[in-house]
Amino acid sequence: MYRLARPLLFSLSPETAHDVSLDLLGAAGRLGVSKVLGGRPRKLPIAVMGIDFPNPVGLAAGLDKNGDAIRGLSDLGFGFVEIGTITPRPQPGNPKPRIFRLPQAEAVINRMGFNNRGVDYLLERVRNAQFQGVLGINIGKNLTTPVEQATEDYLYCLDRVYSYASYITVNISSPNTPGLRSLQYGDSLKELLSALQQRQEDLTEMHGKRVPIAVKIAPDMSDEEIVQTAEIILDCGMDGVIATNTTLSRASVEGMQHADEAGGLSGAPVREQSTHVVRVLAETLQGRLPIIAVGGITEGKHAAEKIEAGASLVQLYSGFLYKGPALIRQSVDAIAAMAR
Repeated sequence: MYRLARPLLFSLSPETAHDVSLDLLGAAGRLGVSKVLGGRPRKLPIAVMGIDFPNPVGLAAGLDKNGDAIRGLSDLGFGFVEIGTITPRPQPGNPKPRIFRLPQAEAVINRMGFNNRGVDYLLERVRNAQFQGVLGINIGKNLTTPVEQATEDYLYCLDRVYSYASYITVNISSPNTPGLRSLQYGDSLKELLSALQQRQEDLTEMHGKRVPIAVKIAPDMSDEEIVQTAEIILDCGMDGVIATNTTLSRASVEGMQHADEAGGLSGAPVREQSTHVVRVLAETLQGRLPIIAVGGITEGKHAAEKIEAGASLVQLYSGFLYKGPALIRQSVDAIAAMAR
């Protein structure tokens, strides 16, 4: 079905295609017909961060920023769905156009800029969805909040989403919010994560449950920086690390149409770079913290490669846009075959 729909969707501008697809999936989920849109993958249960996942293949944040199509997306076969990035206040994001396809590279460049309707809108959508699956909520800071005050935005979002999320992701690695990536390093990272961990303890006592927190990092780090960041994430009591966000590198797409557009590059060109980060993380963490791998999965075997590199779970984004729901099933099958 997706093979038939893709030429029509790709005839539209990328952002229009995104909005139309999300509207249709949202409606299909509300009507209870979204399960027919994708072949349900086999069950491949796994426990990570104290959460029972029906299979290890999830949807990465960014596709459903506001929680408008949670059930519709889950019904395609994802083992978990991550929504957001959400910020305390609504914001429009960067000027359009801000998404660009590079079809010959199975890649996307985006400079969305955390466009979203704010955390209160997202929570209304989550409540209305009455979703029973594994739900991640990705949190960030508003563009107008100075980096020096970013912790306040993250704590505000953490407080608001805590009781609704299966796990929470701290996004400090988007390249499209000026200064955000500086939070990945040194004292800035320690201060942010220490504050979040303390608030997590308070919220655990208040709500009677502990919601895990994962930290999403960028692929554009040296090995030394990856090791240092991993050790801080571990020392600050976080529950997982997501590797990786989009890259600023254009080395693998030079000369292609739109390659010079500003923003983060995702899809096939980031696969090796992202997998390398997973390997360095795995060598550093030695199983003390689970890794969720995302970046460049366009075939089932790529998901298996991420698991082999040291990840416990994987997430799809750009590959899902190019290949559709079939990629979910192929990824689960490849991981299952590797485990045999």
